[in-house]
Amino acid sequence: MSVPEGLLFGDQIAASRLAERFFALDAEKLLRLAIEDLFPGRIALVSSFGADSAVLLHMISRIDRATPVLFIDTLHLFPETLAYRDALVARLGLSKIITLKPDPAALAREDPDAFLWAQDPDRCCAIRKVQPLAKALEGFEAWITGRKRFQSATRANLPLFEADGPRIKLNPLARWTQADIDAYFDRHDLPRHELVAKNYLSIGCVPCTSPIRPGEDPRAGRWRGRAKTECGVHFALPEAGADI
Repeated sequence: MSVPEGLLFGDQIAASRLAERFFALDAEKLLRLAIEDLFPGRIALVSSFGADSAVLLHMISRIDRATPVLFIDTLHLFPETLAYRDALVARLGLSKIITLKPDPAALAREDPDAFLWAQDPDRCCAIRKVQPLAKALEGFEAWITGRKRFQSATRANLPLFEADGPRIKLNPLARWTQADIDAYFDRHDLPRHELVAKNYLSIGCVPCTSPIRPGEDPRAGRWRGRAKTECGVHFALPEAGADI
């Protein structure tokens, strides 16, 4: 499929044009278009290997198993998440998993006791997630997320394409519902993250993740009791190496 000249720039006009042109494509066709035609060799999937992550990872395995998958290991993750990552990678045959970790010098300087999450969770996320991802995305023109509109009020208007500094960010599952996700898992016999059965429907770091209660948004268990709703990787990423 041809792409209009001048579209592939990380700005909101370009993102809006992409969304208008390709809005009718289903998630897997949109993903294939991005990987094979729009950004060949210049796009990565950022995956938490969380509750719904198997959907996009399975689609990637059907399109190109060598697509880079960036996984942020904050060093505060549930052991179940690490086990799930290993099981899915083996099951799907993914060949380019890139594990990102926080800079040891930054941890020694700002979080020597690994307790920054309680004192300043925004700064903790900045050191452990945002900075490593910003550095890893250098050289890529686009990246893929698994965000969905139904997850929370702050994501209700999530577009298929959005600008992220110099890059385009693609949200192929933006329009999916929980029923769509469940149906995909069943149709392809995909394994679930072990914590989903315990009502963890959005899974991040151990100290900042709790199970949800009936009627709550899927992300209600993240940073419970705080005004914080996002880790920061979906805000404008800084230039790699910049202080946050």
